[in-house]
Amino acid sequence: MKRFESRFVSLRGWGRAAASGLLIALLAACSLEPTYKRPDVDTPAAFKEAPVVKTSAAAASGAAAGSAGAAQNNGTWKPAEPADSALRGEWWKVFGDPQLDALEEQAAAANQDLKAAAARVQQARAVTQAAKSDWFPKLDAGFGPTRERASAASQFQPDSAGGTTGTIWRAQVGASYEADLFGRVSSNVNAARSDEQQSEALFRSVQLSLQADVAQNYFQLRELDTDQDLYRRTVALREDTLKLVQRRFKEGDISELDLSRARNELASARADAVGVARQRAASEHSLAILLGKPPADFTFAEAPLALVTVRVPAGLPSALLERRPDIAAAERAMQAANARVGLAKSAFFPKLDITGAFGFESATLGDLFMWSSRAFILGPAVGTALTMPIFDGGRRKANLAQARSKYDEDVAQYRQQVLVAFREVEDNLADLRLLDDQMREQNDAVDASQRAAHLSRTQYTEGAVSYLDVIDGERQVLQSQLQASHLAGTQAVATVNLIRALGGGWGDVTAGGTAVGAVPVGASGSAAEAAAVSAPQQVAKR
Repeated sequence: MKRFESRFVSLRGWGRAAASGLLIALLAACSLEPTYKRPDVDTPAAFKEAPVVKTSAAAASGAAAGSAGAAQNNGTWKPAEPADSALRGEWWKVFGDPQLDALEEQAAAANQDLKAAAARVQQARAVTQAAKSDWFPKLDAGFGPTRERASAASQFQPDSAGGTTGTIWRAQVGASYEADLFGRVSSNVNAARSDEQQSEALFRSVQLSLQADVAQNYFQLRELDTDQDLYRRTVALREDTLKLVQRRFKEGDISELDLSRARNELASARADAVGVARQRAASEHSLAILLGKPPADFTFAEAPLALVTVRVPAGLPSALLERRPDIAAAERAMQAANARVGLAKSAFFPKLDITGAFGFESATLGDLFMWSSRAFILGPAVGTALTMPIFDGGRRKANLAQARSKYDEDVAQYRQQVLVAFREVEDNLADLRLLDDQMREQNDAVDASQRAAHLSRTQYTEGAVSYLDVIDGERQVLQSQLQASHLAGTQAVATVNLIRALGGGWGDVTAGGTAVGAVPVGASGSAAEAAAVSAPQQVAKR
């Protein structure tokens, strides 16, 4: 009968333990983290400044559905919905410039800002791994003596007996574990994981900005090279004009006033040429920093700017939310803030810490590892296992309000980032559309000014006009040529800005039946883009 009762008590104990374990599992599955939902943003059906692409009748008949969709969206196309982590490909190769390709490769390998961003990704990954470690118990081992005095009451002796003093040697292994009640640990892991994804998106944003900055600086250098070439030709022309004026002055055909004016125009042109050279030197130094090189060790050969004829299809505005890494980073910040709301809520509920230790203890070192010296403890050494917060002066309530306010802030920043992205695309689309018209008119102005300058020089040689007309004509030629060079550089930079605003490279698609020279998304990229996930690691190792 006693054996049956002991078995019954044992089964009842196991049943209680199983019920307690089941209750803890249910509480662990009960997360207080709010369900995350991407905030709604106003997304237009098409970009306002996107050019309307006219398709031919043959192309329309060959793809009726596609043409109808293109007509509905102002001739734009829908990319293959790449995520922000998708490879962008070497989008700069669309310009067909080997020197630009080489500069982009150098920047990807040695730029220090990119390496710093890669290091931040590694830091975020380490923080995530540390947060995940809370899912597992912590183990430690210890060995050493403890000098202690036990009271008479604890030994069930009278007060007159006094306490006992002794040394206890211990060698034990300890374990501690925090049960994931109410999703406390899971919410912390989710927040850390979102922070990690935000760091990765910011890395890609830095990478895209670096690529665009290199391309912009390159085209600006080429624009200054064109300006230098214009000034060299202007100086040569005014030197010839000065020789003509000096000859006529010696012959007595003109006064010394015309000679002074000719010398002034030549000196002014030379001074302006030096000013352009100074700007080019500063731009060259900036490019060296982007490439991770000291300016003293970098020299870039001079070459005039070639006209950029690339036309970038804008795609649909909805795809912009998936492509831009800065928008992705803003969204991951919202996810982290959402998880931390759940973490703040869990502070209002009980917390369960389970600790235990097993090992040996004895009064002498020689008896420490005897089988009879074994000992164990299960539960907290100090305090209680299950703690319930009661009063903290409003700290938990304030922490929850702060977490919710942080989420609201991140939502507003996300929506603002989306609006800024739409504006950047519209700005660059408008720039490129209007620059075509402006450059066409400017080219006409260059032709007209050159014709007027030629006529003024001819008439001055014949004595029909004054030298002021020659000066005015030559100035107009130089100004119109410089403006044309500036517009060509602005067009190249605006093209790069549009690619950056769209989030990088684009798919190998056609717009209005005309193929665009684009690198497909997911195509083999540069050394720094061998894999989207491992890109920060590769950059950090360089």
